[in-house]
Amino acid sequence: MGSLSGTSSGSSLLRSSASEEDLQQLMDQRKRKRMISNRESARRSRMRKQKHLDDLTSQVAQLRRENNQIITGISVTTQQYLNVEGENSILRAQLAELSHRLESLNEIVSFLNAGNGYFGPEPFNSAESGDEFSSNSWNCVYLNQPIMASTDLLQY
Repeated sequence: MGSLSGTSSGSSLLRSSASEEDLQQLMDQRKRKRMISNRESARRSRMRKQKHLDDLTSQVAQLRRENNQIITGISVTTQQYLNVEGENSILRAQLAELSHRLESLNEIVSFLNAGNGYFGPEPFNSAESGDEFSSNSWNCVYLNQPIMASTDLLQY
């Protein structure tokens, strides 16, 4: 009986060790699958990360180009503003000078109309005076008109 029980215990030992080997192989196989899966997942993660980095790099380049265009536009606009501001300063100075001249000429006309007998209600008659200053080409009607500034005077 001893041999029968030894045999049965030996075969169960064999079965036990075979099942342990199968179990070990199964665990090793699962471990390899997990490692392969983890490697593939890590590879995909690196690819996503690289694509994200490439997208960000492209976006930085695009934003830099746009920034340079904006800076150039601001520079051009600033130069145009300075040019217009300079022109406006010149025009203001010309306006002040012409306004002063107009005021002076209007004062002269007012003085001549008010205080001088030649420029009274009747036009000046050169035939009566015989004076070179009062030749026939002098038209006194224009002296009674106020002097008006024209934009034509402001052009270069």
